[in-house]
Amino acid sequence: MAQPTESRFIDVCGVRLHAACDGSRDGRQAVLILHGFTGSAESMEGVAGPLLDDYFVVRLELVGHGESDAPEDIGCYSMGACVQQVLAAVGALDLRRPHLIGYSMGGRAALSAALAKPDCFASLTLVGATAGIADAAARRERIAADEALANRIEQEGLEAFVDHWMSIPLFASQKRLGANALGRARAERMKNSPSGLANSLRGMGSGAQTPVFDRLRRYEGPIQLVVGDEDEKFQGIAAILEEGCFDARTAIVSESGHAAHLEQPEAFAVLVKDFLARAGCAQPGGDVEEDERDE
Repeated sequence: MAQPTESRFIDVCGVRLHAACDGSRDGRQAVLILHGFTGSAESMEGVAGPLLDDYFVVRLELVGHGESDAPEDIGCYSMGACVQQVLAAVGALDLRRPHLIGYSMGGRAALSAALAKPDCFASLTLVGATAGIADAAARRERIAADEALANRIEQEGLEAFVDHWMSIPLFASQKRLGANALGRARAERMKNSPSGLANSLRGMGSGAQTPVFDRLRRYEGPIQLVVGDEDEKFQGIAAILEEGCFDARTAIVSESGHAAHLEQPEAFAVLVKDFLARAGCAQPGGDVEEDERDE
């Protein structure tokens, strides 16, 4: 990155989380970024980079991922616990109503955090995200599938799991990135804790979390739903979210699948910078005014 990154460890709600803080505060609005399952602060560097001229950016590593704690207690991984950890991190880092960006699992966490404390965030950008699984039978099926994946990590090891995870149909479109980029993504995933990933699946998989579709209007701030034009499943989910939210609009990114921010970073950056500038909660660069699955 053009500007130095400060690595911060913060103790919140009984766990230690790692955050990569990019750029200078200088009275700028903060942007908080949450990665997807098997991701890390490193995997969201491309999202942060284009924002640094105008915003102070924090890439937070969720429990069980990156350099954050990977405790044995499964209770630390529930969506409710994750939400409290994120909210506590906002306070500990003194971010003051940041814009919030979340991808896939991080998008579910971002939405859940905003619904839990609506006044805490200036806006939401959700990439390939859902509000959980509404159907009870489908939730049970997903819980069973995630338990099988968690067992696979523990029995076969991280390397075999990462290779399996990167080969599932949801991520097939990432082949356009080329061998070098995929190799870097694999190396990033390999830095995660096997037990942390297994417990994350068990604790905050989309089946394990309580669905929040019926609470969407609790957050009245602006929401941008970003989805790739090749990700048909999440286009349908985005339509449901848009209809249920108070102020949400969907942006479709051409020639991209589930990870639109990764597959088309320049187009994604344009969307996000324009959305944040229009969110009405900050002057960029100035003072703050007050079977398919997901990652």
